[in-house]
Amino acid sequence: MNKFEQLGLSESLLKAVLDLGFENPSEVQEKAIPLLLEKDTDMVALAQTGTGKTAAFGFPVIQKIDANNRNTQALILSPTRELCLQITNELKNYSKYEKGINVVAVYGGASITEQAREIKRGAQIIVATPGRMQDMINRGLVNITGINYCILDEADEMLNMGFYEDIVNILSTTPDDKNTWLFSATMPAEVARIGKQFMTDPVEVTVGAKNSGSNTVSHEFYLVNARDRYEALKRLADANPDIFSVVFCRTKRDTQAVAEKLIEDGYSAAALHGDLSQAQRDGVMKSFRGRQIQMLVATDVAARGIDVDNITHVVNYQLPDEIETYNHRSGRTGRAGRLGTSIVIVTKSELRKISSIERIIKQKFEEKVIPSGIEICEIQLLHLATKIKDTEVDHEIDNYLPAINSVLEGLSKEELIKKMVSVEFNRFINYYKKTRDISSQSGERRERSDDREPRENNNGGATRYFVNIGSRDNFDWMSLKDYLKETLDLGRDDVFKVDVKEGFSFFNTDPEHTDKVMEILNNVQLEGRRINVEISKNDGGGRRDHNGRNSGGGFGGRSSAPRREGSFAPRREGSGGFKSDRGGFSSRREGGFSSDRSRSEGGSDRAPRRSESFGDAPRPRRPRRD
Repeated sequence: MNKFEQLGLSESLLKAVLDLGFENPSEVQEKAIPLLLEKDTDMVALAQTGTGKTAAFGFPVIQKIDANNRNTQALILSPTRELCLQITNELKNYSKYEKGINVVAVYGGASITEQAREIKRGAQIIVATPGRMQDMINRGLVNITGINYCILDEADEMLNMGFYEDIVNILSTTPDDKNTWLFSATMPAEVARIGKQFMTDPVEVTVGAKNSGSNTVSHEFYLVNARDRYEALKRLADANPDIFSVVFCRTKRDTQAVAEKLIEDGYSAAALHGDLSQAQRDGVMKSFRGRQIQMLVATDVAARGIDVDNITHVVNYQLPDEIETYNHRSGRTGRAGRLGTSIVIVTKSELRKISSIERIIKQKFEEKVIPSGIEICEIQLLHLATKIKDTEVDHEIDNYLPAINSVLEGLSKEELIKKMVSVEFNRFINYYKKTRDISSQSGERRERSDDREPRENNNGGATRYFVNIGSRDNFDWMSLKDYLKETLDLGRDDVFKVDVKEGFSFFNTDPEHTDKVMEILNNVQLEGRRINVEISKNDGGGRRDHNGRNSGGGFGGRSSAPRREGSFAPRREGSGGFKSDRGGFSSRREGGFSSDRSRSEGGSDRAPRRSESFGDAPRPRRPRRD
């Protein structure tokens, strides 16, 4: 028995469910659908991206719509054009056996008059981006004054993108007695404010803990020096030959630069950011969905609304400015019950952010070491052997076997295997056996005293404090130091010798801050519990650190990103794909870019280019000309 039958769905919707191959509802669907079908109510549903929220509101809204009434009865707001189109297509699939229901997508970058014409023909459900919907309201092209249902999908992302005023204005145009359903991965203050202003006694559905990450995503971080960040990205890609990933950067400039470097080094990569035209975005996304691109390098804004199945990894090349954004990034993988991995590449100066993220997502990171060159070679060699074993034989080759056997006559099985593998492997091993270990030497994240920052007190000795918060409050020495520094409004070096225990901690300041520390901290509450601070008799040491600090830098320079000429991850050419012979997307194609950088070829310091002598490539690739 299909478990969707127990949720109260109509026969026509159950028939669509069967066609779509859905068998078991997700947790958010199991909780939300019966509530929304049973009664008219407002709802706040908190669930991680990729948990099936579209069906959770899509099935109920379709079942409640009056197909005989051609007026607009439901409005669904979503943050991006891609998500808007995705929701529209899914609702059309859900309602395929519901006669007379029309769903129209309204978004920027397309003809507003054509969209208005489709609505005028009759659209019971409008799926819209906030900016375009506000524009249509201002022009009098749409009437939502009589809708019964308003749904905010990915509400936190819409607000992060600056749509607060548009959303408030749109909701103010709708009737007071409508039902509002708010679906979000997190609940920041702005989302709560909208809920309070426009909803009445909403029922709350929460999947997992509030703001928590998905339990289908594992989290790991790699500590490297800033100059080795790009080299670390390449090695992680090489250590995962079947990687199908989104790589996040903070800025459009970094996104473009990293994508170009990957392309130059032979990886199937593309950039996705706000400077691309809509045609270019469509071309890149078409190639990514077709798996012709293995590494999509994107900004947070451009990646919102991406819904691509089977993304294996999310790589945080740079952590976001807002820690809460990490939850949305990691939600791009591990979708629909599949397992995924979220990778963070960090430098020492960013390491404290890992603890902050852990507190938000309520999951622990596993610290890992960047694989060495020899380890990567072993992984790639076994991957190649597996691909050879699993390759289906095209028997058209039988006609050529006599000639091939003649060429290979005299070779033993062992010699033949060695030579076949070496065709691809020699250049790879020659590159990696010369490379150095790039893992940071201080990669261990220790829950210990902050003994790396001892200080000397020019006033005759530091003041040591006891405070009643510790590791059970999700603090380590770095995060507690940051908390104290921000709470007390002190400088970076004014709090030192932080020593975190389970239920309490110690820290030092110079004596001049003693009165401030005692007055402020003894009047602060942490999650409802009052903080108590006392001066400790144990001075904890107090010598100032005169050592210099490591300077940071950007991602690796040209010399640290040699061109690859023979990796074993398959790559395809096709519509919207990348030409390895050119090292980038042809400028004549829509949806990509060509690299304008000058290139040099040859030499032992160049990494081998990824190729496809084995695997699922459609045809052999011509070598580059020097």
